[in-house]
Amino acid sequence: MTTPPLTEIPVRSAAELTRRWAAVLDPPVFSARSLWLMWLGPDGRSLPVIVPIDDLPRLPDVGLTDGLLTLHDSVVEGRLEDGHLALALCRPGSPAVTEDDDEWADALRDTFDEQIDGTWSLHLAAGGLVVPLQEAPPWAFRHRPTS
Repeated sequence: MTTPPLTEIPVRSAAELTRRWAAVLDPPVFSARSLWLMWLGPDGRSLPVIVPIDDLPRLPDVGLTDGLLTLHDSVVEGRLEDGHLALALCRPGSPAVTEDDDEWADALRDTFDEQIDGTWSLHLAAGGLVVPLQEAPPWAFRHRPTS
Protein backbone atom coordinates (compact mmCIF):
# COMPACT_ATOMS: atom_id res chain seq x y z
CA MET A 1 0.00 0.00 0.00
CA THR A 2 1.36 3.40 -0.94
CA THR A 3 0.90 6.51 1.12
CA PRO A 4 -0.47 9.51 -0.81
CA PRO A 5 1.63 12.67 -0.84
CA LEU A 6 0.74 15.21 1.85
CA THR A 7 -0.61 17.54 -0.84
CA GLU A 8 -3.39 15.01 -1.52
CA ILE A 9 -4.43 14.62 2.14
CA PRO A 10 -6.86 17.38 3.19
CA VAL A 11 -6.40 19.30 6.42
CA ARG A 12 -9.82 19.43 8.10
CA SER A 13 -9.16 21.04 11.50
CA ALA A 14 -6.77 23.25 13.43
CA ALA A 15 -5.37 20.15 15.16
CA GLU A 16 -4.72 18.51 11.78
CA LEU A 17 -2.92 21.66 10.63
CA THR A 18 -0.64 21.49 13.68
CA ARG A 19 0.08 17.82 12.87
CA ARG A 20 0.73 18.74 9.22
CA TRP A 21 3.33 21.32 10.26
CA ALA A 22 4.95 18.76 12.58
CA ALA A 23 5.18 16.32 9.64
CA VAL A 24 6.53 18.92 7.20
CA LEU A 25 9.08 20.32 9.67
CA ASP A 26 10.15 16.94 11.11
CA PRO A 27 12.17 17.27 13.26
CA PRO A 28 11.07 20.72 14.39
CA VAL A 29 14.53 21.72 15.65
CA PHE A 30 16.22 24.71 14.02
CA SER A 31 19.61 26.40 14.25
CA ALA A 32 18.39 29.68 12.73
CA ARG A 33 15.17 31.65 12.49
CA SER A 34 12.93 31.12 9.42
CA LEU A 35 9.31 31.51 8.37
CA TRP A 36 7.59 28.85 6.29
CA LEU A 37 4.47 29.48 4.18
CA MET A 38 1.98 26.85 3.00
CA TRP A 39 -1.33 27.39 1.24
CA LEU A 40 -4.44 25.24 1.67
CA GLY A 41 -7.25 25.30 -0.85
CA PRO A 42 -10.96 25.29 0.01
CA ASP A 43 -10.86 21.48 -0.12
CA GLY A 44 -8.16 21.40 2.57
CA ARG A 45 -5.41 20.18 0.25
CA SER A 46 -2.17 22.14 0.11
CA LEU A 47 -0.64 23.63 -2.98
CA PRO A 48 2.44 21.66 -4.07
CA VAL A 49 4.77 24.42 -2.90
CA ILE A 50 5.98 25.42 0.56
CA VAL A 51 8.11 28.55 0.81
CA PRO A 52 10.75 28.86 3.54
CA ILE A 53 12.13 32.33 4.21
CA ASP A 54 15.54 32.03 5.83
CA ASP A 55 17.63 34.56 7.75
CA LEU A 56 14.53 35.97 9.39
CA PRO A 57 15.25 38.85 11.78
CA ARG A 58 14.50 38.43 15.48
CA LEU A 59 11.73 41.03 15.23
CA PRO A 60 9.44 41.79 12.27
CA ASP A 61 9.32 45.04 10.35
CA VAL A 62 6.60 46.51 8.15
CA GLY A 63 8.61 46.09 4.95
CA LEU A 64 9.01 42.38 5.58
CA THR A 65 5.39 41.75 6.52
CA ASP A 66 4.19 43.78 3.54
CA GLY A 67 6.51 41.66 1.38
CA LEU A 68 4.86 38.52 2.78
CA LEU A 69 1.47 39.88 1.75
CA THR A 70 2.79 40.56 -1.76
CA LEU A 71 4.23 37.04 -1.94
CA HIS A 72 0.93 35.58 -0.78
CA ASP A 73 -1.01 37.56 -3.37
CA SER A 74 1.31 36.45 -6.19
CA VAL A 75 1.07 32.77 -5.20
CA VAL A 76 -2.72 32.65 -4.89
CA GLU A 77 -3.59 34.88 -7.85
CA GLY A 78 -5.45 32.74 -10.35
CA ARG A 79 -4.75 29.55 -8.37
CA LEU A 80 -6.62 29.73 -5.11
CA GLU A 81 -9.73 31.48 -3.87
CA ASP A 82 -11.03 31.38 -0.30
CA GLY A 83 -7.98 29.44 0.80
CA HIS A 84 -5.90 29.45 3.94
CA LEU A 85 -2.37 30.75 4.42
CA ALA A 86 -0.57 28.67 7.05
CA LEU A 87 2.68 30.06 8.44
CA ALA A 88 5.24 28.47 10.73
CA LEU A 89 7.75 30.57 12.64
CA CYS A 90 10.78 28.33 13.16
CA ARG A 91 13.56 29.22 15.56
CA PRO A 92 16.22 27.74 17.81
CA GLY A 93 15.63 27.39 21.52
CA SER A 94 12.82 26.35 23.78
CA PRO A 95 9.27 25.82 22.51
CA ALA A 96 8.00 28.29 25.13
CA VAL A 97 6.41 31.31 23.44
CA THR A 98 8.63 34.39 23.80
CA GLU A 99 7.97 38.13 23.55
CA ASP A 100 9.66 38.03 20.11
CA ASP A 101 7.20 35.33 18.98
CA ASP A 102 4.31 37.50 20.19
CA GLU A 103 5.78 40.45 18.24
CA TRP A 104 5.72 38.31 15.07
CA ALA A 105 2.14 37.22 15.70
CA ASP A 106 1.04 40.83 16.31
CA ALA A 107 2.82 42.11 13.18
CA LEU A 108 1.27 39.39 11.03
CA ARG A 109 -2.18 40.16 12.47
CA ASP A 110 -1.68 43.84 11.60
CA THR A 111 -0.74 42.89 8.04
CA PHE A 112 -3.08 39.99 7.26
CA ASP A 113 -6.28 40.47 9.26
CA GLU A 114 -7.76 43.12 6.97
CA GLN A 115 -5.85 42.44 3.76
CA ILE A 116 -5.89 38.73 3.05
CA ASP A 117 -8.66 36.93 1.17
CA GLY A 118 -9.42 33.76 3.07
CA THR A 119 -7.85 32.95 6.40
CA TRP A 120 -4.41 32.61 7.94
CA SER A 121 -2.72 30.96 10.90
CA LEU A 122 0.68 30.95 12.60
CA HIS A 123 2.49 28.10 14.33
CA LEU A 124 5.73 28.14 16.32
CA ALA A 125 8.23 25.35 15.68
CA ALA A 126 11.04 25.21 18.24
CA GLY A 127 12.67 22.80 20.64
CA GLY A 128 11.11 19.75 18.99
CA LEU A 129 7.50 20.94 19.23
CA VAL A 130 4.98 22.70 16.99
CA VAL A 131 2.36 24.84 18.73
CA PRO A 132 -0.24 27.29 17.41
CA LEU A 133 0.32 31.01 17.99
CA GLN A 134 -2.63 32.20 15.88
CA GLU A 135 -5.19 29.52 15.09
CA ALA A 136 -7.33 29.64 12.01
CA PRO A 137 -10.99 30.39 12.67
CA PRO A 138 -13.11 27.22 12.84
CA TRP A 139 -14.97 28.14 9.67
CA ALA A 140 -11.67 27.92 7.73
CA PHE A 141 -12.01 24.13 7.81
CA ARG A 142 -15.56 23.86 6.49
CA HIS A 143 -14.35 22.71 3.13
CA ARG A 144 -16.27 22.83 -0.05
CA PRO A 145 -15.61 20.40 -2.83
CA THR A 146 -13.76 21.90 -5.78
CA SER A 147 -14.97 21.41 -9.31
